Amino acid sequence: MLSNLDFSVIALAWQSILKGLAFSLELTIISMIGGVILGTLLALARLSGGKFLASAAKIYVDIMRSVPLLMMILWFFFLIPLITGSPIGQEKSAIITFTLFQAAFYSEIMRAGIQSIPRGQVNAALAIGMSYWQAMGHVILPQAFRNMVPVLLTQTFILFQDTSLVYAIGATDMLKAAENAGMLYGRTVEMYLFVSVIYFVICFSLSMFVKYMNKRIAIIR
Repeated sequence: MLSNLDFSVIALAWQSILKGLAFSLELTIISMIGGVILGTLLALARLSGGKFLASAAKIYVDIMRSVPLLMMILWFFFLIPLITGSPIGQEKSAIITFTLFQAAFYSEIMRAGIQSIPRGQVNAALAIGMSYWQAMGHVILPQAFRNMVPVLLTQTFILFQDTSLVYAIGATDMLKAAENAGMLYGRTVEMYLFVSVIYFVICFSLSMFVKYMNKRIAIIR
């Protein structure tokens, strides 16, 4: 069976695969940055002590974490045009969905990181005249980010793996590009095997980097 495989098709399809990989990486990076920023704000809202802010942030996180990502991708793709009155496009829809969805997970990571810092540091910052938000921005968050770097990176390469789900709305990520090339040249199996190797190399490299960061942070502590 393996003798029937023809990987020479990769030379014909590598440009489209590369373009799909570029979108997968773009989606990952933008969603990570946006998700971390929004997730941090959600974590701060939940820990702020304000009943309305904490409740609203908790409801948002619970809803996002209770719905499958694929379902969320489809909902946003079909609902946003109905709300805005104009089509948004597969790529933009995917970026918005992933950012909002991942924010819920980054929020829980950041909340755990913030709570890992001794409460006495917050009290000390408040005692010298800082507001709650100043204490978080200048004292707590820098330490929390350092503690959470490995977990944030782990969530990020999970996010990279999840980008393959955008095929459901026709966005051309790496997996969709491989499928299109496989159908074009009649070598779908070869294309799927090729992108599987790419996914493995990227995710394995990231996992090794996470282990390295864990060791580095353990040394700092």
